[in-house]
Amino acid sequence: MKIEFLYTFANAMTSSVVFKFLMLVVVLDTLLGVLRAIKYRKFNSSAGIDGAIRKVAMLVSAVALMAADLLVHANVAFMIPNEYLQVIGLTKVGLCELFSLLFILYECVSILKNMVLCGLPVSAKMRDWLEEFLKDMTTELPEETEEQNQIEQK
Repeated sequence: MKIEFLYTFANAMTSSVVFKFLMLVVVLDTLLGVLRAIKYRKFNSSAGIDGAIRKVAMLVSAVALMAADLLVHANVAFMIPNEYLQVIGLTKVGLCELFSLLFILYECVSILKNMVLCGLPVSAKMRDWLEEFLKDMTTELPEETEEQNQIEQK
């Protein structure tokens, strides 16, 4: 029974497109964060460790939720509009997929922020939306973009 569950669990993890995408955005965000630290010459070990702990905790949570999904057979697809489910290509949305999608959205905002701060091409509309969003939700981006704008003007 236990070996069957482990086999089912391993199969579910390796076939989960959402979890694979989560791992991809975590790696991309980490790389862009390192590039940002290199660009501004601001390596901070405590910030790096905090970020690493956060990312590992996200992945471990997704793995634990996959195990819970296999035991409980939760399906929360009713919470997501059908149009979105069709775009994503999911028919069943368990707890793992739901939280992984939320983690992916969180990481995408971080990726966009790092792209803006690294000077990578981001459309003006996306940059304005991101600056406004982070201005309303955090205190992180506005000061850094002011520094970047001053550097770019020189």
